Amino acid sequence: MSVAPASDRPVCLVVMGPSGTGKTTTAKGLATRLGWRFAEADEFHPKANIEKMSAGIPLNDEDRAPWLVAIRDWVSSEAAAGRSTVITCSALKRRYRDVLRGAAARVRFVELTGDEALIRERMEKRKGHYMPPSLLASQYADFEPLQPDEDGVRVSVEAAPEGVVDDALRQLSLAPVVSIGG
Repeated sequence: MSVAPASDRPVCLVVMGPSGTGKTTTAKGLATRLGWRFAEADEFHPKANIEKMSAGIPLNDEDRAPWLVAIRDWVSSEAAAGRSTVITCSALKRRYRDVLRGAAARVRFVELTGDEALIRERMEKRKGHYMPPSLLASQYADFEPLQPDEDGVRVSVEAAPEGVVDDALRQLSLAPVVSIGG
């Protein structure tokens, strides 16, 4: 992936990928290690989107549009306050990432990658999440990986969560302010 030159504006790391790849765990780990604000993109979904996914119905682009704008606006608000952020967001398609890149921050992506069978197994074990494993295939079908001109990195999720965070920090050339266990 190409890396844009450093700037003085705040940064937003968007931890992206299909459901079940460990976006929340990775994003929380990055936010903690960097001392940045964290947000879960699922919290920006309108109630109708949650109900649709809970019923096993995939979202379409029309459903996602206001959600992506709400995320972009939150990132911009945090950047205006001088805060760097880490947020989860599936960001499955480039056009979705284009909306997020419209934020008033340097938006960088951390694409979590993993074999669909591994991710399905993880999803089947988790409890209390509205996204059923039955929608995983639709997410992989829609997924457009980062392109070379997008500011981001690809990180395998086959390692333990701490290893995924370490790999992301290394690839992004970001120095943590909090060490593991510190």
